Amino acid sequence: MNERPQSDFENWIERQLPPTHRLQCNLHLAPLAGDAGFRRYYRSNSQPPLIAVNAPPAHENNLAFVRVAASLSNGGIRVPKIHAVNFSKGFLLLEDFGDHLLQSVLDLDSLVANYDRAESILLEIQQIATDSRLYVPYDADMLGAELRLFEQWFVNQLLGIELSTSDRQLLESIFADLISSAEEQPHVLVHRDYHSRNIMLLNDGTLGIIDFQDAVSGPITYDLVSLLKDCYVRWPAALMAQRALNYKMRAEALGLIAAIDDRDFLRWFDWMGLQRHIKVLGVFARLALRDGKRGYLQDLPRVIEYCLETASNYPQLQPFGDWFRRTIEPLLATQPWYAAYFAALESRPGDCATQRKDG
Repeated sequence: MNERPQSDFENWIERQLPPTHRLQCNLHLAPLAGDAGFRRYYRSNSQPPLIAVNAPPAHENNLAFVRVAASLSNGGIRVPKIHAVNFSKGFLLLEDFGDHLLQSVLDLDSLVANYDRAESILLEIQQIATDSRLYVPYDADMLGAELRLFEQWFVNQLLGIELSTSDRQLLESIFADLISSAEEQPHVLVHRDYHSRNIMLLNDGTLGIIDFQDAVSGPITYDLVSLLKDCYVRWPAALMAQRALNYKMRAEALGLIAAIDDRDFLRWFDWMGLQRHIKVLGVFARLALRDGKRGYLQDLPRVIEYCLETASNYPQLQPFGDWFRRTIEPLLATQPWYAAYFAALESRPGDCATQRKDG
């Protein structure tokens, strides 16, 4: 590695390499694309390779990562094996799951088989006991704090809009309804970022799960809507609604939820999605402005479409959609990432069913 301050990291990795992963020459660490956090990832040149993680303990909860990994693994979920960890420095040495994301193979032909597998794993995750010492509740306070990122980072910081008192009152009313809907649901183990970029295609043909360190005990539809209304790829809404209802039947059969009317479950699913997507607008804007990860801006238009679609389908949520179109949409045309999304839409196979809705 070229950065000498990393030498402590390198030395630790060399000392921790297991006997089954040896070096043929000097250690080399190839940097990999990061995630939304402060973690930095590298692939070692050992045979076979390993993933070295530099996760600053001031910013990342590495103990939670290790504990959740053990919980998921004990529950039969394929997660990276942890070969070594130094909590004080934030160094980890993990099994290498490779580079093949589920997203890379998704199209309308392969979607059914791959989502069937991903949903089956999610059902297994939801059957793992949520020990309160490990999994904090995804409660009204946490949900509300996430929703407030929308005003701070997306509305104020990214678009430069100052909300009026009546604007805030409207948003608080909608947010309260979304939180109430989430709290109605049975609570299960929630990965909290279960989507096509955090599900890996492994060499043995199975699926591996990553980026699970923020897992909580929360609403049963949260991970399902994260998967089916993915912020990085979009599919026909009717197809995803049908998948959600099929999932409901499987969850009922397993006793994860009591029998519930399809319309009520879809409301849970859609309103949970709106909570997540409003949060994501704030999170992605923060990643771009605070952390310099501006690539996340290109996914905001897709998230906006999800928000407006859901708001238009429920009378209780239509005031949010009307407000968004009146207050937010006029500013979107000035944003390069917004125009670029629609210009590139036809070249994105996963978004082939998405059409721009003006007005």
